[in-house]
Amino acid sequence: MEELIASGKLELYITDSLLEKERDEIIALLKKHPELKQEIEKIERNLLSLGAALAPPIPSQDIHGNRRITKEQGVNWKGITGWSAAILCILALFWSINKKNNIQNDFNLVNTQNVVLKEDTAAARSSLEAVNKVLAVFRNKAYTTIILPGNQAVAPDAYVKVYFNNKEGIAFIDVSGLPVAPADKEYQVWSLLMDPLTPSSMGIINEKTAVSSEYGVYKFENVPKNQAFGITLEPKGGSEFPTLTQLYTLGTISAP
Repeated sequence: MEELIASGKLELYITDSLLEKERDEIIALLKKHPELKQEIEKIERNLLSLGAALAPPIPSQDIHGNRRITKEQGVNWKGITGWSAAILCILALFWSINKKNNIQNDFNLVNTQNVVLKEDTAAARSSLEAVNKVLAVFRNKAYTTIILPGNQAVAPDAYVKVYFNNKEGIAFIDVSGLPVAPADKEYQVWSLLMDPLTPSSMGIINEKTAVSSEYGVYKFENVPKNQAFGITLEPKGGSEFPTLTQLYTLGTISAP
């Protein structure tokens, strides 16, 4: 309530200088808070006092009863002019308050737009950096491309591309060919030795391993010596061993 009183909107309400929506808001508040009516009456008295202080007094013989002003008495143009000046001064005051509020609103809007623009620019820069990093990998001869076809029994249409640097033990994995994981599940990546079958977890496909989640590319380091890659669907947080009934893709590494 104190914020409303300090805003100058009550003064604008009295002089009918508010937008219709703002005026309706004030009317609704008056119904809920009768003390606001007292504040408005106080403002009206202050305005009248201000007007009286700014205007020269009108002689009593000009306004006494219904007494007719004669030609000889004349009209007190000085008094009328003073009241007119007072009214204009008050209106100018309210115009100034209203203009200040509009300027503040415009400033807030521009400030908000600037913040959003900065955030959008930062996001675009980050996205561009991620794309450039992925392109650098795709073009690097040190990386071998390995296709992991979908498991016919689980996800026949699924596929994954692995860009593998065997020397440095780094793998970039493009999972755009995988279906979206359920909310309570995550995909887990496995490095496999085939004989005997020995799986080693490389990690989870999530925000921690994402190079660009927007484009479905994830990075894994320190990849163990392996002969194949597999991806399974596991409970959140991953599993110690792969759930073979949820094996989505599997692909072997060609011998150099």
